[in-house]
Amino acid sequence: MHIFFNFSGFSQESGNFNVLEDNIESMLPPLETIIDSAIANNPEIKFRDLQIIVNKYKLSTERNLWTRDIGVQTDVRYGTFNNFSTNTSEGQSPSNIATLSSQLNYGVGAYIKLPFFDFVNRKNQVQMATTEVKQAESFAQTQRNELRQIVIKQYNDLIVKHRLLKIKSKHAETSKINMQMVEQEFTNGIISVSEYARISETVTRTEIDFENSRMEFLTAYMILEEITGIRFNLIR
Repeated sequence: MHIFFNFSGFSQESGNFNVLEDNIESMLPPLETIIDSAIANNPEIKFRDLQIIVNKYKLSTERNLWTRDIGVQTDVRYGTFNNFSTNTSEGQSPSNIATLSSQLNYGVGAYIKLPFFDFVNRKNQVQMATTEVKQAESFAQTQRNELRQIVIKQYNDLIVKHRLLKIKSKHAETSKINMQMVEQEFTNGIISVSEYARISETVTRTEIDFENSRMEFLTAYMILEEITGIRFNLIR
C-alpha cells in the first residue's frame, strides 16, 4: 500500500524521480558541479572578482605614474615679428635695420620633472596597490571557501532530510494501516474507548511529524536551488 501526498503545489513525482522511494543523491548533479554553479552565480563573489580587476588597474596606474614627469614640449607661433639686424659694412658705422615679416616660429624640447615627494613615495604607492590586489584576491578566495562549505552543508542537509522523509513516510503509512485495524476492533468492541483514543492520538502525532518532515525536505531542496542557481526539476 502506498500513500501519496501533495507538496503544496509540487507533485510527488517528476520524470523518473519518486520522492518517497528513490534516493535523491542519485538524481542530483555531482557535488562539485553544484559547487561550481553556486560560485558562478554568487553575486558577492562576482563583486570580489570585479574588485580584483579594479585593483589591478590601480596597480598598473601606480607603476606607470612616473611617466607623467617625462614628456615632450612643443611651441608653435605664427605672426608678424619685428626683426632687427646690424649692418657692419667695412668703412661704415654700424647701423640697425628693423624689418617687419610674417613667419612661423616653432620649437621642440623634452623635459623631466622629479618632484621629491613623488620620488620618495612612489615605492610605497606601488607596494600599497600591490597589497590591495592581494587583499582583494584573498577576500575572493575566502568567499569561495565559505560558499563551498555552505553548499556542502546544504547538500548533505537535503539528503538527510530526504532520508528522514522516507522513513517517516513509511511510519505514517504503517500508522494509517494500524488505525484502520483499530477502528475495526473498536467497532467490534474489542478495545476500549481510552485505548482507541490513545492510538488515535499516536497516529495524529505521526501524521504531524510526517508533515513537518515533508516541509523541512522541501525547504532544504528550495534553498539548495537558490544557493546554486540550478533548477533540479525533481519536484513540480
